Amino acid sequence: MSGLRLMAVHAHPDDESSKGAATTARYAAEGHEVLVVTLTGGEAGDILNPAMDIPGIRERMPEVRREEMAEAARILGVQHRWLGFVDSGLPEGDPKPPLPEGCFALVPLEEPTRKLVEVIREFRPHVMTTYDENGGYPHPDHIRCHEVSVAAYEAAGDPDRFPEAGPAWKVQKLYYSHGFIRKRLELFREEYERRGEPFPMAEWLKRWRTEQGDIMARVTTQITCSDYFPKRDDALRAHATQIDPNGSFFAVPLDIQQKVWPTEEFELAKTRVHTAIPETDLFAGLEDGQVR
Repeated sequence: MSGLRLMAVHAHPDDESSKGAATTARYAAEGHEVLVVTLTGGEAGDILNPAMDIPGIRERMPEVRREEMAEAARILGVQHRWLGFVDSGLPEGDPKPPLPEGCFALVPLEEPTRKLVEVIREFRPHVMTTYDENGGYPHPDHIRCHEVSVAAYEAAGDPDRFPEAGPAWKVQKLYYSHGFIRKRLELFREEYERRGEPFPMAEWLKRWRTEQGDIMARVTTQITCSDYFPKRDDALRAHATQIDPNGSFFAVPLDIQQKVWPTEEFELAKTRVHTAIPETDLFAGLEDGQVR
């Protein structure tokens, strides 16, 4: 079925390339409309790639992040919209410092919800993806992204909510993306053991906090998208200030990833259509008559 629409809601530029990127690239390549909505400008991001820590970059970080995002969207083949809020940054320390005034995480929920509802009613997605209640990891903007996405999913279909934002549109399904899965790393390690080679992410796996629970227990939907892993990685590298091409994202070669774990994982959080779990398609349960 072609002509369906998918909206992926993310907190910062580069999140769209590290969370579900191969899935969005696959659906776009198959002829569906895919829109990435980025809620903040990523202005508070550090320069995490040493090669980009050069004069002139830090001084124009907001502009650089926009350039990087445009290139990543081009590589993935998706449309893109900014929602226009200010990156909250990731507070560090004990105790953690207060968030900066006016940042996304401190804006009243109603404001970003209204703006996202407006985009939903304009684009009219059949399916949305976002983060779970923990934000994927506890960055204040990621948690806020979850709150805004869930609120907008509900409000967009209610004609009494934000009537100035356009005609009501009911998104049929809402998913949480789950990218950090311990079992995936364990299977990679086993593949390296079979090959008699040292596992390059052994220290990362050793530091994994098992008290976080088994995310795979929440996964309802696995999308086979290994053919699009190269596009995912190219989109990641497009965020050159944030992604070190020699970093852990690229530690396991593509051929091992494609063989051992060829999917991306999602959790069906809300649905207005009947579908059977487990799923292999974010559009499962949608009928031709629902495509408008």
